Amino acid sequence: MEMRLTPIVCIAQDYIQGKTVDDIRLRQAILELPNNKTEHLPGYLPLVPEMPVLLTENVANEIGLSNGTRGILRQFVYDESPEDIRYQDKNFPPNTKFITQPKYALELLPENIAKAAKINKKTTILSVKHKALPLIPAYSMTTHKNQGQTLGKIIVDLVMPPGPLEVASAYVPLSRVKRLDDILIIRPFVFATLQVKPSTAQIEELKRLDRIAQNTRKRFQFIV
Repeated sequence: MEMRLTPIVCIAQDYIQGKTVDDIRLRQAILELPNNKTEHLPGYLPLVPEMPVLLTENVANEIGLSNGTRGILRQFVYDESPEDIRYQDKNFPPNTKFITQPKYALELLPENIAKAAKINKKTTILSVKHKALPLIPAYSMTTHKNQGQTLGKIIVDLVMPPGPLEVASAYVPLSRVKRLDDILIIRPFVFATLQVKPSTAQIEELKRLDRIAQNTRKRFQFIV
């Protein structure tokens, strides 16, 4: 609204036995399922040009479009719906445009193949095909999701949830940047978070990898 852009909400398409879900209450229930119940294909996907987004599926690994790929939304292409579709939801402003027939986004990002999801209603289990763009807004991401990535500048939260801590809990987010100046820790945290020791299994794995490295150097030391 501050950018004076029309917000777009991409509505997932749901099918049961090849037919579109017509029951309003059932459709609403499916659309409002948490993402972890629909293989991370959101029922409502709000999009605004220039927002950061994240791919949640392997689309085309050969050109770098894989699960976890980050980008900036430049363009969103869709087919106009034959009828004016409105979804009463207080979370979206009145001028929101609702889309049910997306084609692609991020200029080169194709539409995802439909995924199967299941919804449990009382004692009846329905097999639902959930079709949506494999995108989520990416203003932030979890430690698990950003493993292996190198980022420009990051803001990290080191306040950990209850339960045992793993070495990766602190190591992964703190090692995503190349310079100390490019990281900001958002709030105070328990210093013990940085003092977690590796488990016995992790230590044994490190020793195993070290032995492999030493044997490799011995076997190939005369190869130029």
